[in-house]
Amino acid sequence: MGLFNKKKNYIRINPNRDTMPATKPAVPDDMWAKCPNCKRTLYKKEIGAEKVCPHCGYSFRISAWERLALTIDEKSFVDWDNQLEQKNPIDFPDYLTKIDNMKEKTGLDEAVLTGKATINGQEVAIGVMDANFIMGSMGTVVGEKITRLFEKAVVEKLPVVLFTASGGARMQEGIFSLMQMAKISAAVKRHSNAGLLYITVLTDPTTGGVTASFAMEGDIILAEPQTLVGFAGRRVIEQTIRQQLPEDFQKAEFLLQHGFIDQIIPRMMLKDRLSEFVAFHQEKGWCD
Repeated sequence: MGLFNKKKNYIRINPNRDTMPATKPAVPDDMWAKCPNCKRTLYKKEIGAEKVCPHCGYSFRISAWERLALTIDEKSFVDWDNQLEQKNPIDFPDYLTKIDNMKEKTGLDEAVLTGKATINGQEVAIGVMDANFIMGSMGTVVGEKITRLFEKAVVEKLPVVLFTASGGARMQEGIFSLMQMAKISAAVKRHSNAGLLYITVLTDPTTGGVTASFAMEGDIILAEPQTLVGFAGRRVIEQTIRQQLPEDFQKAEFLLQHGFIDQIIPRMMLKDRLSEFVAFHQEKGWCD
């Protein structure tokens, strides 16, 4: 019977021990994405260059450079005010180090990209906020860049197109961040007094102090489908008013229904619609 007993201490020898093991099949990184809105798992190629969910129309968050590539005419962008020096007004720990890391990661100098470009041949001053840079939060440099955007637009008699994407004021700069709300709003008013057009495009997410100021001050307020737009967070509001909010509360569709925005436009249609608005405004001669 000992013949059938399993030996306890033996060494298993691999006859191919000197050869490299065969490479196992592997799935490439970033091949799949999950839609934050409808929760479906998507093959990356399904969402295309515009990065739009084919099932529910949700527009995925994109960088400022990607936004420009989809919106303006090729090689028409002239960058403005990209060398403003960042400060640490309240001595927040490691704040400037974080700024440097964000610059390297995103290729931006701050959470907003500003300049001049053409959209289907129509010249505009354009600003694009980027949620990848500290959640698009509004600090002093962001406020200064957007203020200068409107001021230069007045000098050159240009309409302003501004894409918003922000988590609100930047806590690392305290009250100095909140001051940008009034500062930018004053610049928007001067631009309006000059008879010039201001179009805001709300993208996901647009919240906090940005919503409470220049994001909602446009002559025409547009939004992408399923964009989150609000001031305070949903849970904060529910706890304050002690009521259950609608499921689609703070979504672009809810705001359109209640008159807070003018149109919801799919991302692939934005470029043509923006140029139509600008051309119509110039045709009517409202800036004269």
